[in-house]
Amino acid sequence: MNLKFLETFVWVARLKSFRLTADKLFTTQASISSRIAVLEGELGVKLFLRDSRGVSLTPEGLKVLDYAEQMMDTMQALKQSIETRSSKAGRVRIGVMDTVIHTWLSPLVAQMTDHYPLVEIELVADTSLNLCDQLQKGFLDVILQTDLLRQESVRSLELASHPMGWIVASNSLYNREYSGVADLANERIITYSKNSHPHQEVLALMQANGVMAPRLNCVNSVSAITRLLRDGFGIGALPPVLVAEELARGELTLLDIDQRPPDLQVVVSWRVGVEWVEEIVALCQRVVEHYAQKMGEHYMVLSKPLASL
Repeated sequence: MNLKFLETFVWVARLKSFRLTADKLFTTQASISSRIAVLEGELGVKLFLRDSRGVSLTPEGLKVLDYAEQMMDTMQALKQSIETRSSKAGRVRIGVMDTVIHTWLSPLVAQMTDHYPLVEIELVADTSLNLCDQLQKGFLDVILQTDLLRQESVRSLELASHPMGWIVASNSLYNREYSGVADLANERIITYSKNSHPHQEVLALMQANGVMAPRLNCVNSVSAITRLLRDGFGIGALPPVLVAEELARGELTLLDIDQRPPDLQVVVSWRVGVEWVEEIVALCQRVVEHYAQKMGEHYMVLSKPLASL
């Protein structure tokens, strides 16, 4: 039995599409159909049903899939047992949101460079919304952003979360006592880009406290936000981890207000079937765990349990 044909069967079963499988395996739909036909001939059963809704497994196909996946896992384990990490070559395309860039991206890249010296790392910085779109379209392999994605060809894993806070320049007029969120909303609030997850959470918190039209200034760059805060432009709604050094030096102050936006999630999402992408995801987990231990729970909280979707 041809293992390549068996692999083709597994991918058609997972992606539920001959076209997507052809794209995944860099071949044509005709070639995929031919491989499946040969496999069905060898096994003497029909593996798939095709209709207007797409492709689905027959009862016999479901039985074959279980054994086929076991065989593919065995082959993958065999390859990994004789292949050193340093011999891996190729390219991995990683999308990152600004929050990750300013926290644990450098340790991650350092670990990847050490583990996979022959692998080309292509980094794309963008908003979570755009990164999710690029991953779903196949332009990226792994993304680090804020939202759990629920798709057949995509997996997501919650890594950790950053507590949010209200941050001001220590020497600014905004560094005063506030009675609550409604009082705070009278001032200029600086937060993440419009329609981002953090922006929506800040807006919802304000509206829940009776402020229907808060003065939200949306900025899609963490560097720009921190610069505006240092210059006394307003009150920042962002994770204190992003300005830990400025807080330690006393340049910025974390306001003592109990009502805060929900913690900002950090999620890794990846495309199913990309070669050794799961190893990159596992590396992300280890780097995040180390970074969280270093910074402490007031800056970063690990997600428990770490379970993929």
